[in-house]
Amino acid sequence: IINNYLGGTQGGAVDKASPSGMHFRDSKRKVDYVLAYHYRKRLARHPAGAGSPEPTHESASLALVSNGGTGKGCAELQRQDGGQYAPQEQPRPLGVEVIELGPLDTLEEEKRLQREEYERNLVEVGLEIEKDPENKSQGLSFVRIHAPWQVLSREAELLKIKMPTKKMYEITEEGGILKTLNEIWCKLTKPLQPQVPQQENTNMKSLSYPFSREKIYLYNIKDKDTFFDNATRSRIVREILKRVSTKARNSTGIGTLIANHVYDAAYPLHDGEYEGQNDDMNERKLLYREWARYGVFYKFQPIDLIRKYFGEKIGLYFAWLGLYTEFLIPSSVVGIIVFLYGCITIEGDIPSKEMCDQHNAFTMCPLCDKFCDYWNLSSACATARASHLFDNPATVFFSIFMALWATMFLEQWKRLQMRLSYFWDLTGLEEEEVSFLSEHPRPEYETKLLQKKLKNKSITTENSNEDEKEKLTWSDRMPGYAANFGLILFMIMLTFSAVFGVIVYRITTAAALSFSTNETTRSNVRVTVTATAVIINLVVILILDEIYGAVAKWLTEIEVPKTEKTFEERLILKAFLLKFVNSYAPIFYVAFFKGRFVGRPGHYVYVFEGYRMEECAPGGCLMELCIQLSIIMLGKQLIQNNLFEIGIPKLKKLFRKLKDERTEPKEMDTNQSKDPQQWDLDYILEPFTGLTPEYMEMIIQFGFVTLFVASFPLAPLFALLNNIIEVRLDAKKFVTELRRPDTVRAKDIGIWYNILSGIGKLSVIINAFVIAVTSDFIPRLMYQYAYSQNGTMHGFINHTLSYFNVSHLKAGTQPENSPFAQDVLFCRFKDYREPPWSQNQYEFSKQYWAVLSARLAFVILFQNLVMFLSVLVDWIIPDIPKDISEQIKKEKSVLLDFFLKEEHEKLKLIESFIARDKQKHKSGTKGERIRAASFCQFNRCQKGSFASFSSQHTEV
Repeated sequence: IINNYLGGTQGGAVDKASPSGMHFRDSKRKVDYVLAYHYRKRLARHPAGAGSPEPTHESASLALVSNGGTGKGCAELQRQDGGQYAPQEQPRPLGVEVIELGPLDTLEEEKRLQREEYERNLVEVGLEIEKDPENKSQGLSFVRIHAPWQVLSREAELLKIKMPTKKMYEITEEGGILKTLNEIWCKLTKPLQPQVPQQENTNMKSLSYPFSREKIYLYNIKDKDTFFDNATRSRIVREILKRVSTKARNSTGIGTLIANHVYDAAYPLHDGEYEGQNDDMNERKLLYREWARYGVFYKFQPIDLIRKYFGEKIGLYFAWLGLYTEFLIPSSVVGIIVFLYGCITIEGDIPSKEMCDQHNAFTMCPLCDKFCDYWNLSSACATARASHLFDNPATVFFSIFMALWATMFLEQWKRLQMRLSYFWDLTGLEEEEVSFLSEHPRPEYETKLLQKKLKNKSITTENSNEDEKEKLTWSDRMPGYAANFGLILFMIMLTFSAVFGVIVYRITTAAALSFSTNETTRSNVRVTVTATAVIINLVVILILDEIYGAVAKWLTEIEVPKTEKTFEERLILKAFLLKFVNSYAPIFYVAFFKGRFVGRPGHYVYVFEGYRMEECAPGGCLMELCIQLSIIMLGKQLIQNNLFEIGIPKLKKLFRKLKDERTEPKEMDTNQSKDPQQWDLDYILEPFTGLTPEYMEMIIQFGFVTLFVASFPLAPLFALLNNIIEVRLDAKKFVTELRRPDTVRAKDIGIWYNILSGIGKLSVIINAFVIAVTSDFIPRLMYQYAYSQNGTMHGFINHTLSYFNVSHLKAGTQPENSPFAQDVLFCRFKDYREPPWSQNQYEFSKQYWAVLSARLAFVILFQNLVMFLSVLVDWIIPDIPKDISEQIKKEKSVLLDFFLKEEHEKLKLIESFIARDKQKHKSGTKGERIRAASFCQFNRCQKGSFASFSSQHTEV
């Protein structure tokens, strides 16, 4: 514990900062954690009634906190024998001016006292602290924290952190053809491997065991300073910071103090600069060179190094993202083949030829009232040919393939997750460790609980035993739940309103453009309306996405979840629900609702008593669904995932820098080092806010790839191209633009797996309906095998068009000034209805009901077939790889043997010691007493403290 205060001439000896920026000023002790805060001094140095806890030294360059002794009176640390410093009370200086404190001064004084108490409590639990001097009227200051070995070992045992022991065992590899294939694959992919340090012998693995001070002789401790790596050290310190409390405002932990603005930030340090000419290589620089640059996009990710630097939770995210990107390669190849199949077979598609044939001359009914004329179906030739690219028999195969692809991806992820768990020593991650880490109450929960206690006035805050029993009940959270239900419902209705607004825009714009006197404008109405409407949809989605993210966070906060884990899960569910509805609502409309409720000629459905509901294009709605899906998907990926991710952090960093420069006065700081230290550089970086945004954008993309893939086979290809950039973009953000996150141990990706699984199952149903309802696959199949006279597709277009007698048009809806009005007796429209000469004219025909039955039958058949195949794939592929399962069993056996051997050797050592003791003191009058003493010592050792023999055993 640091027990020295350096000021005046004493500070001169240690005026220089540590050369690396990673240590205390003695260049020996590592900085494991940093607390940052802004301070503002009063005009009077020692106001009456609120004494300063330390004297002000004008030329002080360094202030190191003592363990205890700083009270509200002035305390100066005096040198005592043995090289220690102890506090002694000093009388208040004479001639102190009595002044009134303003509101800001009172608040600042309260924060200062809280900081002092908190730092004093940190020192009491064993941490060592180094502080910057506050030698400006206001400014930014840092508290640097170092955890000595005693604290690290104590907390590692408490947290059950697994550490490598001396025992190494061999990993048995699979033999036969699999081993040969693996060796060939390793040779082929050697240029793609990142150049990072690897374990010398990859066939050997250290046996890991939760750290125990009693069994310290088991561990391979070469150097106590490096036994715990930087990530583990910072994690241990973070747990202490969460646990240590202050009496002021009943604050528990650093989270509450940051929420109350006592401190601005708390973060572990990066390992140094990530770029520069110096030859000092650190893990951050290595990650930047081999992972966080666009120039290495073709290389595999150094997952083990990512896990070591950022922790298991972030390591699992990048492992999942890497596997997802790899799985997109085969789906992209198959999607390209399906698209090329459509391109190759377009010339042989009979329905497209019939639509493009000028001699057939299908005269179609007007697309709008009064201003639209009769038109020839051959004018929609280009749309029909383009629809065939995506509406062909191969898309059915591709939908089945993608459903199985999603299942295989999730199965492979479970296997990879298990493999990583084994090599990262997460297989035996005790539930106590998980619960211990997740049970820290959130600051907002504690504040709400304190308000409840003060309101009830039945339980005092001093009774800690009853404090633990007190908790927020269902009735306390009822207002939050009610607000959640109401606002989420409102947000979903807002999304539907935005979709409806775009529909109204399309209808009114189409009607307005139809009035145009320009022939080119009238002929391109559908293209213009579709393109502009999709862009409007995209802009609305991007805006609402940002709003919904903030709303979901606010709604989760007013629920007041107790722990961070609960908070994160509830936030994810709300954000996903809102963003899912927002992203896919326009696509669902085009896929399943557009053109279904338009009515028929003479009996159309109108909106606002003048505008007809919009219809699908002559080639069907699938082409428009493809356009909608591609623009929204590409737009979200390009604008939201890339431009926003690059631009917004840079703007925030610039804004924070300008704010700090504006608030801090231009004072000369003679003690500040010319070169900024690592804690200064890291403070400027953006704080890490969690992995939820990273996962969310990938999950929404996964939905685009799987849910409507029947309409857009190229979706996996665009997702793959985006993800190649996304991996490096996220990597660069974590390495260069974010403060180092706290390392968090996690066995899996949590609730995201359940969401992925749900999307995979939903995709089967949606694709079944897209093929059956939106595409012409079922009508074509029915015609070819039930209605065609020669078993071909000749006559299909005529079969799908119904007749309408133009004399049955309502008055005022007939085309005005039509040159064809005298020649046209019947016009055609796309539907299965009885002709005008039938008894049940314009009613649904038998073909309509037959096709509808076939569509529903296809949905049931497709869904059950794909679900069965998915379950079969799930059953065939085991969740745990066979070799990993065997290694886990072997590890348990080796661990048991290792412990038995160590205990046996320890027992032999004790027995030999006692035997030697007996022989030495066999004769003599004091023999009996000595033997009794040694026996007592043996008894004490057996009760659990072998400390005296542990050192001897280590030497042996």
